[in-house]
Amino acid sequence: MDGIIPWEYWVSIIRPCYPSGKRGRPPKNIETMLRMYLMQNWFNLSDEGIEDAIYDSYAMRSFMRLDFLTEQVPDATTLLHFRHLIEENKIGEKIFDDVKSRLEKAGLMMHGGTIVDATIIAAPSSTKNRDGKRDPEMHQTKKGNQWYHGMKVHSGIDAGSGYVYSITGTATNVHDIEEAGKLLRKDDKVAYGDSGYSGIEKRNDIKNDEQFSKIEFRINRRPSSIKVPDSYKGINWDKEIESRKSSTRCKVEHPFLIVKRQFGYAKVAYRGIAKNMNRFHILFASANLVMCARAGRSQEFCLA
Repeated sequence: MDGIIPWEYWVSIIRPCYPSGKRGRPPKNIETMLRMYLMQNWFNLSDEGIEDAIYDSYAMRSFMRLDFLTEQVPDATTLLHFRHLIEENKIGEKIFDDVKSRLEKAGLMMHGGTIVDATIIAAPSSTKNRDGKRDPEMHQTKKGNQWYHGMKVHSGIDAGSGYVYSITGTATNVHDIEEAGKLLRKDDKVAYGDSGYSGIEKRNDIKNDEQFSKIEFRINRRPSSIKVPDSYKGINWDKEIESRKSSTRCKVEHPFLIVKRQFGYAKVAYRGIAKNMNRFHILFASANLVMCARAGRSQEFCLA
């Protein structure tokens, strides 16, 4: 990650809203704080946890590029103020857009096809807190035979490359299909989705849009609608067609896997959708970088 991230440009995004240091205690170096903040997201650690981890881990200290003879690791309170600065100025969204732009300039992100999907991120359902209430922006929904409380992250994935180019956040009781129009691109010719997006072409925001109304929606049918009698010995062509759709649509699961398993962010860390979405913009931008590096395309990305 150290070699693929455009540090100079990301620092320039933060500098206009960073304290100048003309008054009070001199601020920490922006790149040092950014490196610490990114590692906190990647390892899903608290402010105090990442501070202790850097002291304990040689790899983390090397990534921070700190000379312990002259300076110490920024403390948890300094990181807290930096995180609030990132959230208030929507730096996470700007970093996500920068990664997307570089992927497009490098020719690594194709156009013409989109995969839409959503994943549930759990939130604490307990009321054992200072207010005695749940987060008012989080809600519950039933999936299968199980109830979930939290928020949803809706994502638009490039069908050719598998990179994430758009994400939105809602409460879990918002249906997937309601956010689909915000995830599609104007130059899309085809869109893939699971059976939760059935009937999307009939929605007003789709059929009344000049570009979206021309998209071919390849939505998976529900398994119960493609059953055949046990006595039938031929090929179930409906099932074969659905399998082909799924083979393309499965790319949407890779970024979710990286965010929820590799980065460990399967449960929200903050109250409110906006604060969590800032973190998701950072994590999905990082997931794009991970996939780019795994594909051996780091050099093309860095030259963009």
